[in-house]
Amino acid sequence: MAELLTTNTRSMKRILLLPVALLISACAELSIPTNFPIPQGSGSKSLTNAEVVQGLKEALTVGAKNSTGLASQVDGFYKNPKIFIPFPPEAEKVRKTLVDAGFSKQVDEFTLTLNRAAEEATKKALPIFTDAITKMSFTDAMGILKGPDNAATQYFRKNTSDQLYAAFKPQVHEAIQKVKLTSYWEPLATTYNRLTLLTGGKAVNPNLDDYVTQKAIDGLFVLIEQEELKIRKDPAARVTDILKRVFGNR
Repeated sequence: MAELLTTNTRSMKRILLLPVALLISACAELSIPTNFPIPQGSGSKSLTNAEVVQGLKEALTVGAKNSTGLASQVDGFYKNPKIFIPFPPEAEKVRKTLVDAGFSKQVDEFTLTLNRAAEEATKKALPIFTDAITKMSFTDAMGILKGPDNAATQYFRKNTSDQLYAAFKPQVHEAIQKVKLTSYWEPLATTYNRLTLLTGGKAVNPNLDDYVTQKAIDGLFVLIEQEELKIRKDPAARVTDILKRVFGNR
């Protein structure tokens, strides 16, 4: 009886082990891997402080180069309705006086020269922007990254406006001196302003250098804000890996 039980037990073990053996054999033939790669998402790795600063500096550099390049080319101001510099709007009565006196062609030439002066002046802008970018701190970078869509433009305005004005004004002055209409503008503006003391009207600024210089700076910041918005909103505008990482993780 004991011998019979022993024999049956051995038979059952062979029966149970048979599927296991077949499964092991099949696995060996299929070469099933035992290690599986863990997917790494693009946003899974945290950005370091240095990478944030580097990314923001690159964003500002790209925006500054593109903006100054657009503004400083021929017709960069003159044929761009967003930044075109008109005859001083508050001096419309002065302009009309000149046109009525037969100086319509000169007025048009003068308006063109206002824009040419701005185009020439903005060639001086890039080194000033580059200096501001170099001095940007981590706190500045985080403020730009987490700030509104024009935070970088605001940073430039705060840190470059005075230097831009000082650099632009001589270029503007030189350009508008080439137009003979200047000799008509200042006495007319001065006379008109004297009349406003009696009429209560709004005085005009007889200094065209100031007018054009400020308009050139304002126009340049319009372009910078456009470039900033592209980098923030359009993945195609993020032309380097660090820009993709910094603004992709935003």
